[in-house]
Amino acid sequence: MPAKASRIRTITPSQARRIWLHAQRLDEAAPFGEGPEATRLAVEHLGYVQIDTINVIERSHHHILFSRIPGYRRGDLRQAQSMDKSVFEYWTHALSYVPTRDLRFFLPEMKRHRTEPSRWYADANPNDLKRMLRNIRKDGALSIRDIDDDELVEKDHPWASRKPSKRVLQLGFYNGDLTISERNGMVKTYELMERHFGWNQRPKAATDKQVAEYLLDRALRSQGLVSLESISYLEAKRKPVFKELIEGRVRRRQLVPVTIEGVEKPQFWATPEVLDAVPEPGQELVHILSPFDPLIIQRKRTSAIFGYDHLFEAYVPKAKRKYGYFSLPVLVGEEIVAALDLKTDRAARKVLIQNWTWMRPDESGRFKSLVEEALGRFEAFQLGD
Repeated sequence: MPAKASRIRTITPSQARRIWLHAQRLDEAAPFGEGPEATRLAVEHLGYVQIDTINVIERSHHHILFSRIPGYRRGDLRQAQSMDKSVFEYWTHALSYVPTRDLRFFLPEMKRHRTEPSRWYADANPNDLKRMLRNIRKDGALSIRDIDDDELVEKDHPWASRKPSKRVLQLGFYNGDLTISERNGMVKTYELMERHFGWNQRPKAATDKQVAEYLLDRALRSQGLVSLESISYLEAKRKPVFKELIEGRVRRRQLVPVTIEGVEKPQFWATPEVLDAVPEPGQELVHILSPFDPLIIQRKRTSAIFGYDHLFEAYVPKAKRKYGYFSLPVLVGEEIVAALDLKTDRAARKVLIQNWTWMRPDESGRFKSLVEEALGRFEAFQLGD
């Protein structure tokens, strides 16, 4: 006789926030410890750390790690990528650092790029890639700065390059012939994947079902409370598969349907263990978050659970901005209380506050000193090594 489906659990918005904050490890001061090992642990727990090029303040990948590792140093990520090789770069919903332990779940996507090339490099000549691979095999890893004989071409996509050689490198990167062995700022060094990882042969690629299970488990670990939209963020084609997996786990009582008081959509799910151990309200830790932080990047989810509608206004005309060019949400405890538009003046060695917006101005006095203290730590991170 089939087991009865799990009953729907209803939780408060505060409980939902605490579940998510705990899953993101933003409710503890130093959940991963310190040093390069903390960087590996953080990336493995979160599943990915998004890379972004905007650097009015520190770039998002460093910023996201600093938010969870107070003693984080940029060299820790460099060591994890280039020396320990415990993280590598690949595409999730954006270019990201992902755990090397999970690499086999990305191999099917690399294989697909061989038959379904992206618009960013679709015109790259496979024969040029073969020649480049031979050169790298013979002379060692290279960056785009090592190639100076390009004749520039017109872009056919906003993320495409005008350098034909860069398109060839992208072809090799996305199809898995090459990996990024080192990154200095935004300059990437490309190496043969097998040589970088020291493989005699590649790991066995995961099946499509194993990839879907992995993505579901990654979301459950790092979000605590998941929806179809949050699991398949920017991957709508996988929704039917995720729906089937969720229904199976609900029948086996491995997942419980959840609703949040006052939130009509979407439907959520969580494991029984998570629902039985909802964290109690904790200390009011302060985090100045990147707009690409996993807590912020899915705007609809952040709005539903935190009641905060983030505005990314870097591409909005100045006169029409509400929060500022590159506003950073400020989390105090389980509330997003403000948005700060900051800019690092590296010559003057200070962080400038371009705009400070309180979500509830009547409560600004309660939080101002806490946020100012966090700004001091944030400035030290911006200007440190």
